[in-house]
Amino acid sequence: MATNGLGIGRTSGGIKVIAESVPGAGSSGYMVAVATGSRDETPEIYGISHLLEHVVFRETANRTSFQMSKEIEGAGGAMNAMTGREATAYYAISLKETAGRAKDLVADIVRNPLIKDSHVEMEKKIVLQEINMVENNPDSYIHDIFAGSVWKGHQLANEEGGNPESVSAMTSEDLRRYYDEKYGIPNMAVVASGSVDLDEVVSWAEENFDDMSGKRNRRKRPGKPSGNLAVREWHGDHSYAGMGFRGHAADHPDRDAIRLLWVILGSGTSSRLFQKIREEKALVYSVYSSLGQHSDSSSAGAFFSCTEKNLAETLDSVASVFREMRSDGLEEGELRRAKNLVKGANIRAYESTTDRMGKIMKDILLTGEAQTMEQRLASLERVTEEDVIRVAGEMLSPDMLNIALYTCDAESAGRIDPSHFDF
Repeated sequence: MATNGLGIGRTSGGIKVIAESVPGAGSSGYMVAVATGSRDETPEIYGISHLLEHVVFRETANRTSFQMSKEIEGAGGAMNAMTGREATAYYAISLKETAGRAKDLVADIVRNPLIKDSHVEMEKKIVLQEINMVENNPDSYIHDIFAGSVWKGHQLANEEGGNPESVSAMTSEDLRRYYDEKYGIPNMAVVASGSVDLDEVVSWAEENFDDMSGKRNRRKRPGKPSGNLAVREWHGDHSYAGMGFRGHAADHPDRDAIRLLWVILGSGTSSRLFQKIREEKALVYSVYSSLGQHSDSSSAGAFFSCTEKNLAETLDSVASVFREMRSDGLEEGELRRAKNLVKGANIRAYESTTDRMGKIMKDILLTGEAQTMEQRLASLERVTEEDVIRVAGEMLSPDMLNIALYTCDAESAGRIDPSHFDF
């Protein structure tokens, strides 16, 4: 069935299949997504989704890792995977004339991985290095600390890579058990984009994945939002911070109004945060906003780094930007500029087959439906100034402020009270 430019079907076993045929495309991309990620992990297997994603590339029943590399590169393509809080996805892209090889490779790693002891031990070493790299990249790591603040006590706070203790303790049996439980029809979706045909993709998915059973994920919803402080010590000369709030689920009617609110606050050099904190006060080198959406909630915040002596003033300045948004509303032309910024980012992203598949995959797993570019842009255009002002009043609540800090003075930072900031 074709719906608004997307071909949508199901395998006989019930796996949802979405194929986006792009006229004139010279490449074909195939992605298998599994609705399991770090939020589905218990403390004993913290980081297992990411470790498993690594291990499946080591060897399958049909190919070694080197053979996979030679095949996909010989097909003029690339192959990769990604792990998030709610999904793990495997994909390959090739020239359209070698699409069969891309499909074979994706199917092989998803359904035929050899999870050997030696593979697990080898990939543990790599993942442990990756965890260390993240902690030594404060621009990235502050987002994990922020998640720990926003989702305190809930599995959405789980860092995607896990921690050294849990990863080191995992065995091949743990990974095989997790694979058997999670990698099955109830949690799977198949996405294709480029020079692709829906019927062919459905047939391929049926042939390769319809005998994978698994159990549907049962997730605990986050509790009521509250304001929290999360502090970790960083042995550098700058402090890194995130200040933000929880929001609605990815399928909520206000999702676009929330996105535009945070674009106005912190996307680009014309944003309120950049102009006030960087241009007017010179407190930081960079300041920006970020929005993360989930199937049953979301979070958004302002992020920056500054010298230790500027930290208190910068936190106050960010709070004042939130206060002005709540009290003063929007300036003339601000919403139009934000819409055009989001529109441009979407259009540029759609020039990449990988980004196309990634957006469709997130739509399906987070909301149950996929949107075309036209639908995305039309939804943005329907947002009014009143919508943005309303969600600002609802979301920017001082009682619900979460603060994350990665700082060299953790003792002083630990005395900061989020409820102190009045806006």
